[in-house]
Amino acid sequence: MRVGLITAEPGHPLLAAATSLLRAAGHRVEAVDPWAARDATAEPADVYLLKSRTPDALALARALERLGAPVVNSAAATARCQDRTAMAERAAAAGLPFAATRTFATLSGLARDSRTAGPVVVKSRHSRRHDLVARADDGARLRELAAAWPEEPVVVQDFAPNDGWDHKLWAIGDRVFAALRRSELSPGGRGPTRPLDPESLLPGRTALVRRVGEVFALDVYGVDIVETTGGTPLIVDINAFPGVRGQRDAPAALVDLTLRAAARRLCRPGRSGAGGTAP
Repeated sequence: MRVGLITAEPGHPLLAAATSLLRAAGHRVEAVDPWAARDATAEPADVYLLKSRTPDALALARALERLGAPVVNSAAATARCQDRTAMAERAAAAGLPFAATRTFATLSGLARDSRTAGPVVVKSRHSRRHDLVARADDGARLRELAAAWPEEPVVVQDFAPNDGWDHKLWAIGDRVFAALRRSELSPGGRGPTRPLDPESLLPGRTALVRRVGEVFALDVYGVDIVETTGGTPLIVDINAFPGVRGQRDAPAALVDLTLRAAARRLCRPGRSGAGGTAP
């Protein structure tokens, strides 16, 4: 079976570990750099893993999907998690406990808005590497951020009092993984990540993660949750194909999901597996 990795970083720990397992089982794994792809659609692989959010990567994924190749996550699902305004609207419409989110065309415009009172969390509207995520307790901090990011489109969420720890929950297919990480918004900034047994999570948290996957049509994704002082979980972000670092069984779960996605495609009526053959 041929597996394509749509990424500029095939050496990412999760992908590298999954690749080793796949190759050990006799499967072919090929990295497809979306920046350099020209003829990737000439002979599609049996399944692709989309671990990139660049316009080139999404365009390639859409082209492969049009040819019938399964892509995990789909281009559409990946795109849904890039616009935090659309993300919040979709989550709210589905009844998910997502943080109330307001949108501003520019951060400088937010800083001039007298209705914004701290503490608030300011984030880049468009999720990407090295985007803006910061806490602002007053107008002075907003103006400081605006000086550095004046034209950045942003979303604003009221800061929810919590214990200072982010609950990092990840799903790979039907497997859920969990960890605690000191929030970057807490005093002292981000700290180390501590793996958690999913069985130790508060009731309903695993079901909530799976519901997010249903609403956003995701197969590999992360859900950032803070436990408010009132005991209510609050979703503050959703990520398509995160790193899922420090989770021993994550690579095997990704391999299982990958092979199941490829098998579904090869079993469709009229499919002969032209993109590759199972060993």
